[in-house]
Amino acid sequence: MAQSEHPADSPVPSTGTASVHVLQSGYAREESDGEHVGSTVTLITDGDVVVVVDPGMVASRAALLDALAGHGVTPDAVTDVVFSHHHPDHTVNAALFPVARIHDHWAVYDGDLWISREAEGAVLSPSIRLIATPGHSDQDISTVAATPDGVYVCTHAWWAADGPAEDPFSPDPSVLSRSRERILTIASVIIPGHGPMFRPGPDTPR
Repeated sequence: MAQSEHPADSPVPSTGTASVHVLQSGYAREESDGEHVGSTVTLITDGDVVVVVDPGMVASRAALLDALAGHGVTPDAVTDVVFSHHHPDHTVNAALFPVARIHDHWAVYDGDLWISREAEGAVLSPSIRLIATPGHSDQDISTVAATPDGVYVCTHAWWAADGPAEDPFSPDPSVLSRSRERILTIASVIIPGHGPMFRPGPDTPR
């Protein structure tokens, strides 16, 4: 598995060799039987590194694994799982990937080994890295993948393309705004917490 590093001179590249596929577009909606919530689940590959971001609540675990198989990936082949934050709707299916290291805002977990580190600047592969983007929660991080056609950012700084402009869970909207501005300086495509991927534009909430 790739080693998580913090090179001093590792700015986010504008292009790279990663490949990005959304396995499930997330959602949050009220129905007659209650609130249905699914996280956006994303597959990122770069050479031997296979990353799943936010394997949280889904309507069907079998459907999630079928989507993974559709890209020629087995659960045992996933090397790394990233939690954008610790809300259960983004984390509950991590055990589907039994050999993966798990990354969050302050550590890497590998079997029973707890490796403390700050996520900011952590490098999972030459084209995949983590950055700190607090706002939805104080511990939020984003996964940045440089691909041949631009930079994809998996993040909960937005629930979906329309925001919401004001995140109802944000402990400090000014912190969220700064994280959004940071992401918008690098992202060609944003993969939000509970919606389809989108290309940011002038109407993207700041």
